[in-house]
Amino acid sequence: MTDSKPQLHLTAFMRPVSLHTGAWRYPGSYPDANFNFKHLTYFIQKLEAAKFDAFFMADHLAVLNMPVEALKRSHTVTSFEPFTLLSALSAVTEKIGLAATASTTYDLPYHVARRFASLDHLSNGRAAWNIVTTGNPESSHNFGFNEHMAHGDRYKRAREFYDVVTGLWDSFADDAFSRNVETGEFFDPAKLHVLNHSGDELKVRGPLNIARPPQGWPVIVQAGQSEPGKQLAAETAEVVFCSPKDIEGAKALYADIKDRVEKAGRKREQLKILPAAMIIVGDSKEDAQEKRLKLDSLVHYDSAIASLSIALGTDASVFDADSPLPTDLPETNASKTAREGVERLAKREGLTVRQIAQRYGGYSGLAFLGSPSDIASEMETWLKEEASDGFTCVFPFLPQGLEEVTDRLIPELQRRGLFRQDYEGSTLREHFGLERPQNQFFNEAN
Repeated sequence: MTDSKPQLHLTAFMRPVSLHTGAWRYPGSYPDANFNFKHLTYFIQKLEAAKFDAFFMADHLAVLNMPVEALKRSHTVTSFEPFTLLSALSAVTEKIGLAATASTTYDLPYHVARRFASLDHLSNGRAAWNIVTTGNPESSHNFGFNEHMAHGDRYKRAREFYDVVTGLWDSFADDAFSRNVETGEFFDPAKLHVLNHSGDELKVRGPLNIARPPQGWPVIVQAGQSEPGKQLAAETAEVVFCSPKDIEGAKALYADIKDRVEKAGRKREQLKILPAAMIIVGDSKEDAQEKRLKLDSLVHYDSAIASLSIALGTDASVFDADSPLPTDLPETNASKTAREGVERLAKREGLTVRQIAQRYGGYSGLAFLGSPSDIASEMETWLKEEASDGFTCVFPFLPQGLEEVTDRLIPELQRRGLFRQDYEGSTLREHFGLERPQNQFFNEAN
């Protein structure tokens, strides 16, 4: 029987295997983890044994647009194409969800619908589609375009794209395939729907040439935090991947998106909000902080100081690297939010310019550091105060950082009743407590 106490949902951000630029250099880590199937198999099986909801793969359609001196130090340059990898990983797992990014700007809905339906069948109902509109302008040059599509136009296309993909998933009724060897009828034509979509952005006839996915529709994930992104999430998403900097910002975002969900005529509980959070487990907060400083120190200073200069809007390379951040920074037109964030960090943690730069050049997002008890308490606060429904876990380095979460943090969360002891179902929708969508074109009660 399901415990009535709210529980955390946890997904693992695994492409790249760590977002931190220095992760591949950390002592004992696997430098080739992004592109080594043996390692990735080990990671996902550890996550499944820990009962994670899903293994989440982001994706890029171009090499990241950064100076080559910084790019050459990044472990994100190459990685597997998500569908190829997740299809292979579906064969070595049984319960954990398999989430992949697919672009609505540089792909076509028929391709996306077919790939996710196939993955859902291969995995017996564990697929999830992370809808992205693709922010990197360099991607346009890989698809025959001279310019990147404007932000508003990308979201307009994404909304229609969603309608087409979900319509294609509903091409066949769930019971369309009779496979009657006596009569010779493989499927019932009355249970086939031709979409015939013709909209402002897309024209797709259909039907999809694959049976309806086991989940009805693969789980829909959305990652935008802009106004159009939040509205798209409210209308379409079942899981939101986001990146607030602190609990107050997270609570405001949570309330905003959940309110939009209700206004869109949907149930609040049918959308889960899972902020990204890097988790560093230690024997104490001080121990975890030492690991963080060691990790940050592995970010090369040349690329780190460039990241800090962007955040401050001024050339930080002229500052003394091993002294505190100057308090008399010149006024600029840079983002005040970013600059104030740097100044708060410098004051709060007493970091030198070098340490601040390496933080911004490595990973500057939300992070939980401490003992398993410390981190569990912090996560429980976020859950109780409606700042999140769980987290998208970012691992600082692999395999150690992942193992410390699965072997030390998860048992503490389970002891407190904050995380499942075992999977209660077999599909990703069941893990998240999501309803199975009704077919839009067929009365499935008949």
